[in-house]
Amino acid sequence: MSESPDDRIYSEEHIWLLLETDDVALIGITGYAQNELGDIVYVELPELDSEYQAGQVCAVVESVKTASDIHCPVECRIIEVNEELVDSPEVLNDSPYEEGWLCKIEILDKTAIDTLLNASQYDSMVEI
Repeated sequence: MSESPDDRIYSEEHIWLLLETDDVALIGITGYAQNELGDIVYVELPELDSEYQAGQVCAVVESVKTASDIHCPVECRIIEVNEELVDSPEVLNDSPYEEGWLCKIEILDKTAIDTLLNASQYDSMVEI
């Protein structure tokens, strides 16, 4: 498995954030999470404009092995979802960091970003 991209920040729950601005980010699951889940066959995305506290379940990813809740890494509002995943969840298998993003969020509590991990910290946590 390759190292995690260093242009993102990571949660201990295997979620990445790619900051587009100070308060807007894409989120998705890490390559490590995708590898652990196996072949992804279904994705349930959040509703537009819904708000979540850090740690709340905002999406579900199902694989042939199991279903996994996706926990918001920060307090946020959903401003866009990746509709392609509804019809083609397998995109997550091949491209968890690019085409396989789950949703775009508006970060409502920017201080929470300081609690997340950089790529080397995340890779150390999962022992890549």
